[in-house]
Amino acid sequence: MRRNREGPHSGRRCGLILPPIGHAGLPLPQASQEAAFAFFDGLEPVLPERLVGLWRGHTVPTQHRLDGVLENLGWYGKRFNADLSADPLLFQTGPQRLAPLDPGGLPLRLVLQLVAHFGRTRMARNGFTHLQRALRARGPVASLKSLHYRGKTSAAMVYDRQPITDHFRRIDDHRLMAVMEIQGGGGGYFFLLARDPDAVRAWSGQGSMRRMSLCSRMEPWNLRLIVNSQRYCGF
Repeated sequence: MRRNREGPHSGRRCGLILPPIGHAGLPLPQASQEAAFAFFDGLEPVLPERLVGLWRGHTVPTQHRLDGVLENLGWYGKRFNADLSADPLLFQTGPQRLAPLDPGGLPLRLVLQLVAHFGRTRMARNGFTHLQRALRARGPVASLKSLHYRGKTSAAMVYDRQPITDHFRRIDDHRLMAVMEIQGGGGGYFFLLARDPDAVRAWSGQGSMRRMSLCSRMEPWNLRLIVNSQRYCGF
């Protein structure tokens, strides 16, 4: 008899199938908002302090207007700092470059309307490349805190200058399920966060940690990570 090897949070019980840790970049199958919320509601809460580090992000498709948009524009993920400040929008600007962006000055309603129609196009990707310098963050633009949401108190990230909150639940030690709630945005945008394994290796040694701390003090708005003697950084 075939033995069931699926974990308690595999997602299959509600029609949502999450990729294994080593394949977090694979496209996820389409799910409904109801199925995604059912899976999310069954997960355990997580403390804000447990999120500190660098995370790679992936959309969980639920027919939301943002599905696939961030990936098309080059979104990498998020960084959560030890003081619970956050860089919520890290974009890949080169093979070894990440730049944190600040959406605080954007007209949110207009942006949501535009991305719903054009956000997945090559034109949007090319145009956004030219906008990145204007949107570059000068410091963390969000913060982590514990919030009560859908029956549980868990870590959430609140944007400083936009009515946006990301709510997090724990899948396992390496993955989080998240839902972004935008005030007046209509429905939740679901995404998966997976710990960056290279960043974990870089932080595991004292030497790497000292170099990381020095770079953070010098340029707190730039993400600098020493990974296998290579440097990830913003402009």
